[in-house]
Amino acid sequence: MIKLPTFDDVASASERIKGHVHKTPVMTSRTVDEAFGGQVFFKCENLQRMGAFKFRGGYNALSRLGPEQRKAGVVAYSSGNHAQAVALAAQILGIPATIVMPQDAPAGKVAATQGYGGKVVTYDRYTEDREQIGRDLAQRHGLTLIPPYDHPDVLCGQGTAAKELFEEVGPLDALFVPLGGGGLLSGCALATRAMSPNCRLYGAEPEAGNDGQRSLRSGRIVHIDTPKTIADGAQTQHLGEVTFPIIRRDVDDILTASDAELVECMMFMATRMKLIVEPTGCLGFAAARQMTHALQGKRVGVLLSGGNIDMARFAQLVHHRGS
Repeated sequence: MIKLPTFDDVASASERIKGHVHKTPVMTSRTVDEAFGGQVFFKCENLQRMGAFKFRGGYNALSRLGPEQRKAGVVAYSSGNHAQAVALAAQILGIPATIVMPQDAPAGKVAATQGYGGKVVTYDRYTEDREQIGRDLAQRHGLTLIPPYDHPDVLCGQGTAAKELFEEVGPLDALFVPLGGGGLLSGCALATRAMSPNCRLYGAEPEAGNDGQRSLRSGRIVHIDTPKTIADGAQTQHLGEVTFPIIRRDVDDILTASDAELVECMMFMATRMKLIVEPTGCLGFAAARQMTHALQGKRVGVLLSGGNIDMARFAQLVHHRGS
């Protein structure tokens, strides 16, 4: 039986990472509030260090390593944001880092990971198993494996984003959180149930990769092939052994959003709120927009999870949507 982390662990993570992570702003939009007939609060993790919430969990996990583990180094696998988070945290803490990234990862994310001092090893995300590659490297070189979501210290670090949101705006009626492997959603679930117990909590994942939705509804972890979606941060194949029990216990529902809906949200964020948000980061907003009628008059939180997208890719997606 896996011992699941608790909100106390999120609170401890909050103290541990204080002074190293940004307390990201909470923003509002009069246009959005009018559409919802209520108040919508955007937690802007796209403005976090290295551009995504992942730095919270990465720094929390690495800061808990012992002297021998730090000396030997760490290995992580990621499509980009966890890669950058671990590389930056490792640089700050003086820990060697090897990062396994897909060959088709966004060029900006690869360059940033290398810029933070991470040694990048590439693989084919459609034919190779990144988890096995990570385990092999860890075993071969005596490295500590830091997975992107299925790790108590990682998910508790991620949960500090929701903790900050509730501390700033108070209880909410609903909170929408992007979902890939479940690290962010499960961490936010621990904070939500402790700080705003009556809040309805929704995960949001790509329409092409609804393994989380299927897992929640079937009561078991569903595995899928790597989904083809512009939300590269949510191209996961399954939830985790640690994240799923928390999600099953504490999350009300999991919704999906199409790539077209994500582009619409990206355009809105850029034009009306002057925010660059990557497709994955827009999942929560896209899901909330589907429920505008049901959320009339409510206090709603939306977590914008990241803003790491190449500007050429951003322009391409927006241009295609507008043509």
